[in-house]
Amino acid sequence: MGKILIVDDDAAFVGALRDKIHALYPLLDVITCTEPLLALTILKQGKVDLLLVDLEMPTLDGSKIFSYALSVGMDKNRIVILSGRDSDYLHEQFPMGTCLAVLNKYEAKQKAVLDMIFSSMQRKAAGS
Repeated sequence: MGKILIVDDDAAFVGALRDKIHALYPLLDVITCTEPLLALTILKQGKVDLLLVDLEMPTLDGSKIFSYALSVGMDKNRIVILSGRDSDYLHEQFPMGTCLAVLNKYEAKQKAVLDMIFSSMQRKAAGS
């Protein structure tokens, strides 16, 4: 338990989040993907414990990646949808229970939710 796939076309955001996870949660393995189509291959392998996917990307948007992840057997409660959109819009697109969480990736309170998820994964990876 501990492999995270981050799919987002914003390379700076992906790099900053990856670096934060490496620094604060060293037991977690982070795979980053700034090209949405490449994420499909990784998801098909089925070895991802948590998927963080940006909703709006060129070529292939996050809702399609979300649907694909479900189709290859990923548990909806292991998927977090990220976006720069406000939470009302996000909850309209992904009502409660559709996935683990829908978060605005730039709001501090929303980032705290990600930290709780990563912390939980870190504890499980440590076996405690």
